[in-house]
Amino acid sequence: MPSFDVVSEIDMHELANAVDQANREVGTRFDFKGTDSNFQLNESEITLESGSEFQLNQMMDILQNKMVKRGLDIACLEAKDPEITGKKARQKVIARQGIDKDLARKIVKMVKDCKLKVQAAIQGEQVRITGKKRDDLQQVIAMLKEAKLELPLQYTNFRD
Repeated sequence: MPSFDVVSEIDMHELANAVDQANREVGTRFDFKGTDSNFQLNESEITLESGSEFQLNQMMDILQNKMVKRGLDIACLEAKDPEITGKKARQKVIARQGIDKDLARKIVKMVKDCKLKVQAAIQGEQVRITGKKRDDLQQVIAMLKEAKLELPLQYTNFRD
């Protein structure tokens, strides 16, 4: 029986490369000279440190540009509010992975509402879609691509 998985993943190696490139650019740019601005990657959390909130916004643009150039979707980034203390400004950015329960339920409901002969099952942080016809599965993929969901989705493990 044909099936595929709906997942939301980010390539951590590419993310680390994007953060390294952003660090290099901040280190060489003239407007960041002497500000001790840097990016730190810890698991899936990126910490931006700089001298002011304006520079944090510039650093966020740099990071997003580097991620796009490396083929990463910036919709998975969740920026927290900046913390400004004295001469330092710090902001945490979380790279979200996996489909949470609420979004998984929403995907299952969308699949059931499309009236195709397919089943959707939540399996941890992914949703498995199974059906008898490959065409039905392709219609589900097209429908999910059109839907504006808050996380970027990938479709993996397609089996006949």
